[in-house]
Amino acid sequence: MGVMAAERIKLTSTRSPWWCTVAIVVLGLGLAAVVGLSSKASLNSFNSQAADGKEPDFKPFLPTVADSINGVTGFGVLVLMILAALAVTSEYRFGIIRTTFQAVPKRDSVLVTKAGLIGAFGAVLTFVLALGAFAIAKATAGSAAGADLHLSGGDDWRSVYGVPIFALLCVVLAVAVGSLIRQSAGAITLLLLWPLLLESLFSLFGTFGEKVRPFLPFANANHFLGQDQGIDWHWGPWGSLVYFAVVVLAIFGAALVMVNRRDA
Repeated sequence: MGVMAAERIKLTSTRSPWWCTVAIVVLGLGLAAVVGLSSKASLNSFNSQAADGKEPDFKPFLPTVADSINGVTGFGVLVLMILAALAVTSEYRFGIIRTTFQAVPKRDSVLVTKAGLIGAFGAVLTFVLALGAFAIAKATAGSAAGADLHLSGGDDWRSVYGVPIFALLCVVLAVAVGSLIRQSAGAITLLLLWPLLLESLFSLFGTFGEKVRPFLPFANANHFLGQDQGIDWHWGPWGSLVYFAVVVLAIFGAALVMVNRRDA
């Protein structure tokens, strides 16, 4: 409990967690409004061309539940991972980690507490934002463009309740990466490039890339969240979640081992 109280004070007494929280809220809800308005404009343009007797040269964008919360699962969770990584790397940067480990000789409990505290906060925040983003996208899209925005099946609900699960695992991953790299710029760069660039590069490698893509961690996480990526999966959405969790826990386990072996 003492470790948890100390980590809670560290988290709430600095500015970066508050600014990151504001960024997550703005990105999650703001992009949901953009999705709704874009779909409405797309459908209006499609109907306008059809009314003029022209053959529309595009299909209207009709967002799904997964599309409406992309701002939360995409950019919002990325900012959350930055927050989690900074919770570790900033202590190494300013030398506070030595004092922390002197007060808590069991070093792995520090990482577990950081991941648990920030992960619980991120899970609650992203779940509330996912519901809010869905509501905003549905309201801004209108009844016609938002015809697919409904929570009527298991896949639709999984896109919502899967968000806090995804956020929690991403926080655990970020804490592990921050502990292994120990440097803010390096940890943040890896956490940003991994889902945004590195995994997408495999689609350029032809047959080899197609064979590797079903085993990419973040691709599996997105599969669990209901995003269509054109991948020939070897398992279902829940299998993808298990795979992503195993990868995250393996990296976190490596971080726990290294934090006990390396000097602070």
